[in-house]
Amino acid sequence: MAAKKRNVNNLSSLLDVLQSKVDDGAGDDQPNVKLRDVLQLVGRRAYGPLLLIVGLISISPLTMIPGSTWAFALLTLLISIQLLFHKDTPWLPRSALDLELSETALGKFIGASRPTARFIDRIIRPRLEFMAQPPFVFLIALLCVMAALITFPLGLIPFAPALPGLAITLFGLGLTARDGLLLTLGTAIMGGSCWLLFTRVF
Repeated sequence: MAAKKRNVNNLSSLLDVLQSKVDDGAGDDQPNVKLRDVLQLVGRRAYGPLLLIVGLISISPLTMIPGSTWAFALLTLLISIQLLFHKDTPWLPRSALDLELSETALGKFIGASRPTARFIDRIIRPRLEFMAQPPFVFLIALLCVMAALITFPLGLIPFAPALPGLAITLFGLGLTARDGLLLTLGTAIMGGSCWLLFTRVF
């Protein structure tokens, strides 16, 4: 039976989607959640929720798995390039769709993120909506590409990849909620990420 698509328009609704997959898998022999199952619930045609999911996971404890930081950076790069070239439906490779996330770690992250998500959701709303539309959305896509690329060298510095990951999360949330203020904040954080790259790596 096909999973029923959920409406994702803020952080709490995304956490609800993730929690539903954790609950559905409770008691299974293999306690993992596949990325494709989450995307079936939120829909794969929307770039905002897609970037939001990848960004949120990229700043979670799930990135403690060796190599996962670069894997999520590659996934972000693939999504962002397609957004940059205005591809209607983003394509993801089977290996990315079959990416498995630990239900235990995911459940702990969801629980810890709830208070922050509720606070953020109270202040986001549609504003400066032109920034979430062409041609400005292509600038956001380019910034997402940059965020993915600088994650690779920043991965050599402990916790540094969290900065571009946070920027991606804000870009995804800003596109989803059509909140230009969040997109502006994400741009500022990208500036901080670039500064960190050039001062600590080069």
